[in-house]
Amino acid sequence: MNASIKATMPLFHPPSLDSVKRANAPARKYFSPQFFGLENVDPLQPALYVCNHTIYGFLDGPLIFEKLFEEKGIVLRALGDHAHFKIPLWGNMLKRSGAVPGTPENCTQLMQNHEHILVYPGGGREVAKRKGEEHKLTWKTRTGFARMAIEHQYPIIPVAALGADDAYDVVWDAYDFMGSKLGKWLLKNKKVNETLRGGDMVMPVAKGIGPTLIPKPEKFYFSFGEPIDTHKYLNQERDKEMQWQLRKEVMDSIEKQLHELKCIRAADRDVSALRRFFTNSEKK
Repeated sequence: MNASIKATMPLFHPPSLDSVKRANAPARKYFSPQFFGLENVDPLQPALYVCNHTIYGFLDGPLIFEKLFEEKGIVLRALGDHAHFKIPLWGNMLKRSGAVPGTPENCTQLMQNHEHILVYPGGGREVAKRKGEEHKLTWKTRTGFARMAIEHQYPIIPVAALGADDAYDVVWDAYDFMGSKLGKWLLKNKKVNETLRGGDMVMPVAKGIGPTLIPKPEKFYFSFGEPIDTHKYLNQERDKEMQWQLRKEVMDSIEKQLHELKCIRAADRDVSALRRFFTNSEKK
């Protein structure tokens, strides 16, 4: 392996399952997560888990990490947006859980080490939800995950996460910022514009319970889809058309699973009266 690639990633010592469960206990109790499709996950077959990102990007990821750790003995290595690692405390917590910046070099090393890897192609833009973007995949023109999966012949497991986008209501978003006099003025500054990626990284102002930032106690639902075999794309990792074809296959699976999870949620009667009281807004 290239020495420069090795140098990009520090040695990782996985946390204990007990410590993960203790840290997740409040969220697990609050959101009562339910998981489907775990039979599609083979701990002996390293895979690239491709998931939709939800608002703010921190509510549901730890629950996926815990479930695969507990049920399958898998310690997921997440590829994260660089912005995550600049946030005090949160960035350090991600590093301790095994997350690394989402670069081709880091992905290559993880795949060469036969790790199970989690990626959110929507990145920071999908986290910075705008009004009406609940459950929407915002991947722009990104196909890097598909190229890496083809190059290293990694199967892809599409993962759908439902609930976190309903825990908050967006009241002010990037469109409001970019349309304001202050926003227009700030984005004229080259450094500010680069930092905010032209407005993509402007986080929304949202409310949960009442006017507070306490998320509504939505029940979370997760689905692991059937693995997508990348052998049919062998030696075509540089072919943009093949990258887009694989990307579409993954997106279609995630969107189908999100629809199925919404149907499960609509029929779910195992929800307390208190939870229904705080989450009685119309679901889309």
